[in-house]
Amino acid sequence: MKQTSNHSALAEIPTVPIYGVPFSKLNMKQTVDYLTQSVTSGESLQVVTANPIMVMAALEDDHWMRIMQQADLIVPDGAGIVWAANFAGEPVAERVAGFDLLHELMRVGESQRWRVFLLGSSPEVVQLTAERLQEKYPEVQFVGARDGFFRADEDEAVIQQIREAAPHLLFVARGADTQEPWIAQHRHKLQVPVMMGVGGSFDIISGRSKRAPVWMQRMKLEWLYRLLREPKRFIRMLALPKFALKVIRDKQKVIKR
Repeated sequence: MKQTSNHSALAEIPTVPIYGVPFSKLNMKQTVDYLTQSVTSGESLQVVTANPIMVMAALEDDHWMRIMQQADLIVPDGAGIVWAANFAGEPVAERVAGFDLLHELMRVGESQRWRVFLLGSSPEVVQLTAERLQEKYPEVQFVGARDGFFRADEDEAVIQQIREAAPHLLFVARGADTQEPWIAQHRHKLQVPVMMGVGGSFDIISGRSKRAPVWMQRMKLEWLYRLLREPKRFIRMLALPKFALKVIRDKQKVIKR
């Protein structure tokens, strides 16, 4: 299956529709190249870094499913998605973790002197994230950093602030239940070449929390590390075994075109 972009300047990308959610088959390098083309051409894309929890949410909520299906690029951020695609016989190239994709885009931004806007988390965390990223990528232009605690009646002011800053990249860290719907609702007003929800990435970059050790990442146990550090995530994490059991049971119906 091909996911057709809304933007004619960009090529179609190969996808695999897991329960109707079209996941990109591109590897990390191809994904970065594709998004670099978007910046170069001035196109505007919403990127979703999706995992099994988000797929399960989409199956239970038509509004969520529409948001996912209307995104321009959905990358498999979650070992469970990579496993499911492989199990169903239509594998993706590799896991494309949102945290890693952010840094890969920043590396390109370093050479291209891209402008970046950070939106989300607390005022302290987003400012510290901007400082840490500026230290690591000194040639990137950080044109804005605003916390994510604003009401719906403040949306227009936030949108105006972002438009005036004219970033090439907009990273939004407001939590999965808020960031994707917000980007989807306002993407046409924002007109940023690459808009991407990044979940808890600001917390990790700022040093507020830690990412799983590399050995746990390699063993696809990053979810377990997060659960051990944040036991309150237990209820949300129950979607993971539910997803796995559903995939096993539905093997012939996982790929839903």
